[in-house]
Amino acid sequence: MSPDSIRGQRTLLTKDGVRRALPIFLPVYQPREPVFQLAREEIDGCIVNAYFLYKQRELRERLTGPSSLKAHVGFAGLIATDSGAFQGLTRRLYLKNADIVRFQDRIGSDIISPLDLITPPGDKRTTALGKMRTTHKRVRQALAIAERGLVAGVQQGGRFLDLRRDSGAYMAELGVEYLAIGSLVPFFNRAHSLAFAGAVLRDARGLIGAQVPMHVYGAGEPVELPFMVALGADVFDSSSYAHYARGGWYMTPYGALAEPGRVMAGEFRCACPHCAEAPTVEAVFSDFATLRAHNLWTICRTVRELRALLARGGDLNRHLEELLDIHQRWFPESRLGPTWEALHE
Repeated sequence: MSPDSIRGQRTLLTKDGVRRALPIFLPVYQPREPVFQLAREEIDGCIVNAYFLYKQRELRERLTGPSSLKAHVGFAGLIATDSGAFQGLTRRLYLKNADIVRFQDRIGSDIISPLDLITPPGDKRTTALGKMRTTHKRVRQALAIAERGLVAGVQQGGRFLDLRRDSGAYMAELGVEYLAIGSLVPFFNRAHSLAFAGAVLRDARGLIGAQVPMHVYGAGEPVELPFMVALGADVFDSSSYAHYARGGWYMTPYGALAEPGRVMAGEFRCACPHCAEAPTVEAVFSDFATLRAHNLWTICRTVRELRALLARGGDLNRHLEELLDIHQRWFPESRLGPTWEALHE
């Protein structure tokens, strides 16, 4: 591993004057069951879909009037908002970038997302280029509108590394104070490969500079987050804790398990209150609510431990080596180890 892949601790300064140590994880807020209650004291922030709020007229008027986003969520910590870009993949939103940016700013979002154009791996070059250019225009427009929140300068470019570099360079040219890496999750959610995602993150960090916080949209697998932090990422958001639980997957710092065997054999012991309160390991695996809460706790604790490690100047290299040792023994087909080493050859 090259020495420049490991760095000191960055901070996030929001426009309300609050400075927060990084890295940080923002679970997706679920209105029917407030996400911050699932992991209790572990939650440091959350991300809320502003599009779902905006499209409800009465709620929109209340949030832009007597109420606020933090009052609605019932959470005083860091709150980022999503513009509805993901929903734009499957439906026509009938939404203008300026309107959703202005709405996010008015309701008190700490981090505002422009209506970027998600670029899946299958998009051809001309499509990726067109989406990137439109996203750039929308970021520029958002920067001119927002007054209360930080605007996320979103990098796009799909599967084309040169377009990703051009996008990152443009965000640096705009002088964004917060960089978001868009449409990256599909490139590393199969076999934990960091081949492309790692190159994107490393390049983006080099382009944006040492101090700008860097957010990876949709990242939420505990075993991958430490490696992304080493490559320069600082902020993550995801609803993976619920998606994994729905599929019966039990998250650990070394990878997600589909069966309780390793836990029962003592190869892994979870310290979360949800596992401690359950009568058996099998009961955690079989109960969706408990498994979801365990998963969320695991992600939050993983990021908090990384933050503490960086704060005390700990050896992140050694931490990654220990993670890889167990991960590769548990999942010998995983590409995490080989692709991580290839990034530093």
